[in-house]
This record gives sequence, structure tokens and C-alpha cells, in this order.
Amino acid sequence: MADKIGIAVLAAGLGKRMGVDTAKPLIPLMGRRLVDYSLQAANEFCVEQSLDVKFGIVVGHQKEKVEEYLKEEYKNLSIDFPVQKEQKGTADALRAYFEGCSGATSTDYTLVICADTPLITKSELSSLWETLKSENWNSIAASFKTNKPTGYGRIIRADKGFTIVEEKDANEEERKVNEVNSGLYLFETKTILNNLKSVDSNNKAGEFYLTDVFQKDAEVGALCFESERPFLGVNSPVQLGDAVHELKLRINEEHQNRGVLILERAHTYIEPTVKIEPGATIFPGCYLHGKTTISTGAHLEPGCVIKDSHIASDVLIKAYSYLEKAKVSSASQVGPYARLRPGTELGENCKIGNFVEIKKAKLDESVSISHLSYVGDAEIGENVNIGCGFITCNYDGEAKHKTVIGKNSFIGSDTQVIAPINIGESVFVASGSTINQDIPSEAFSLSRGRQVIKEKLASRFLKGKWAINKKN
Repeated sequence: MADKIGIAVLAAGLGKRMGVDTAKPLIPLMGRRLVDYSLQAANEFCVEQSLDVKFGIVVGHQKEKVEEYLKEEYKNLSIDFPVQKEQKGTADALRAYFEGCSGATSTDYTLVICADTPLITKSELSSLWETLKSENWNSIAASFKTNKPTGYGRIIRADKGFTIVEEKDANEEERKVNEVNSGLYLFETKTILNNLKSVDSNNKAGEFYLTDVFQKDAEVGALCFESERPFLGVNSPVQLGDAVHELKLRINEEHQNRGVLILERAHTYIEPTVKIEPGATIFPGCYLHGKTTISTGAHLEPGCVIKDSHIASDVLIKAYSYLEKAKVSSASQVGPYARLRPGTELGENCKIGNFVEIKKAKLDESVSISHLSYVGDAEIGENVNIGCGFITCNYDGEAKHKTVIGKNSFIGSDTQVIAPINIGESVFVASGSTINQDIPSEAFSLSRGRQVIKEKLASRFLKGKWAINKKN
């Protein structure tokens, strides 16, 4: 029978030092929210250890927004939302968890994890779990050694058990200790319920410290981890930047280990929801967001921004192109400096060149729009060539209208088509035309003003440095 475990995620903090009004657990971090990382690490740990789990997210500041977000994102998890009414310390938060989380007191174990520690993984949680079991302790804390212990509670070890002394309450000798408390704990539930009763606020901060439950000569232990990185707490914009940097390196290394060629790991931003197949190449300065997928053989040159888009095999996205909710089929090329807006679908072997913008348009295979054009609300058939300076005039001030161009057509440079418009197959539209009527298949269309030449008349219009000097 699986052990029952309660996960208490402490997410009631104000986050004043972050400088934003957003609830601290909801602060964005690489396409997710801060609380997501702790919650997902805990869930992965429970799955790996085959534990029967119940989640309690202790909320406080902007509790309605935190609860709304988590209910929407984690519909498959059983989550309660106990409220810590006042910020009276971690022991007070855990009391709120047991009081407001159904079934929490009947679990076998209780894991306490902070919502602002995004670098913790299931690995650290599994190490705590396995050590607690093997050592027959009833409580365990995760610790680490650091050259800068200021601000952390110090781990004061004894022959049996240990205590945690907070910075404000530590004496000079205790402050020299470099093994510190991480804020990650695992308890036998019956033990922590009993010990919480005796925790008071008799300290310089006037708070109820959860660390007070650890005592000398008790069946408690501290597991000291080799690295302090997993326990980074995000309490300021600087620490948020540190978390971004660490997550970025971690994510990029995982892709590299699977065969993705990331040329500069430190200067490539890939969110954890992005999927990349082995054999893709990512140059420095690329930003890949959301539900983007990159297929084998795709090649992303420097500076590309790609959001919620699908890039098929052997696609070349040239430098500094911006794609959002777009689909690019195999062997196509985009850019440099191209923009594919939501609703863009490119067929195979398409060529979208520099300073081309496409929005809500479907292009069949082998369409070429090489430079300086706008295509919006359109369907373009296969093998169509569109010259420089082409514009679909799709908006009349109130509504958007559609342009349809049939296959094998040629649209000359500096052509505007005024939608709604239907251009047939194998049509030739001459350069400089403004098209406002449908064109049947295999037709030639030309729409220009007549060119007029008046000899010797230029001097009337050329003035200043352009004036024509006439000899007497």
C-alpha cells in the first residue's frame, strides 16, 4: 500500500522586494509562474516514488488570483487552498495548512516546500525521502554549505539531532557556521502535528519559526547537499535573473544531450514547454517561447523570436525573424527580418524574404514572397511568385476581407490588391497595378495611369541643388 503524503506549498508571501504588484507565486519565469516549478517538482517526485499525494497551497496575498490560476493549470491534481491570514512565520503557515487542507492530518508524511524555489527538482526531494526512510528519522531538513551564509538559519549539529538558529538570534560563533537551512523539510505527519503545538514566537522577529521543531537528542537529521544552486530562493529581481540564468543553462543542456545543436548555451533562451527534435540547429540569441516545436534539420539563425509556432524539418529561419502562432512546413525559408503573425501557414518549399509580414494567411507549397510585402487574410495557391512591395489591402476601416490567388500566378512588384478579391490560376498581374476587380484564370491584368512625357519642362520643377544650369 502506497504511503500517503501531503505537500504543503508555502505561497502566501507578499514579495515586496520584487517591485511588482503581482502576487509572488504568480511572477512570470520562463513562460511559467514561479509557483509552477515547486509544484511540478513535488508532483514528479510523488509519481516517481509511487506516493498517494494530496496538495495544499497555502495562500495569502492575492489569494483569489493564485487559486484561480492553479485551478485552471492543474485540473488533474487534488489541491486545497488553506489561507494564512497574517504573515506570522513558517510554523504559522504550516498550521494554516493543516487546518485548511482536507485530509492533511491523516497523511503519513508531510513535505514542506516554498513556492519561490524554482530550481528544486524531484532529485533533491527523492534524496530527502530516501534518507529519512533509511535513517529512521521522523523529520529531515535539507541544508547546504555556502561561503555567504548571511541571512540564512545556521545548522548547529549535535551528536544526535541538530538545531537551526536564525540569523537574528544567532551569536557570533553560530554566525561563523557555513552550513545553512534551505527551507525544504520532510516530516512524519504525526510528529510535526505534535511538535507544532510547542512552537512559540519568543524570538527577535516575533514569528513562529518552523525551524524550532528540530531539536538536539531527537530523531531528526539534516541532509547536506553538495550544491546550493537548487535551493535558490527568489526574493528580488536579481535572484529572479539568477533563476532564469540557471534554468536556461539546465534546459539547454538537456536539449544538447538529446542531440540538439545549440551553439551558445548561455545566450539561447528556450522555455521549458518548447519541444525540439534531435538534429535541429539553434544559433545564439534565439528566443523560443510557449508551445513551439522545432523539427529535425531545422536551422534557426541568430536573433530569431519564435512563439507558439511549429517549425517543420529542414526549415531555415534566417536572422532576426519574428514568428508567432505560425506553421512553417518542411524545406521552407523565412527571413531575414521577416514577421509571421498568428494564423500564418506556409506550405513546403516556400520562400519568405526580408521585411515580409504575413498574417492569417495560408500559402500552398513553393510560394515565393521575397521582400518588402504585406500579406494578410489570404489564400495563395502553389507556385505563386509575388514581387517586391506587394500589399493586400484587407481592412476597410471596419472589417477584414480576404484575398485569394490561384496557383501558378505571377504578381508583379508594387501591386496592391483591394480585398475582397479573387485572382484565378495562371494569372499575370503587371507591376505597379492596383487591382480591385476579380481576375479570371489565365488572364493578364494591368492597372496603371498613362505615362506622360513633356520635354524640356523639368526646369520648372527642379529647384535648389537640383536646378538645371542653362548656358547663355
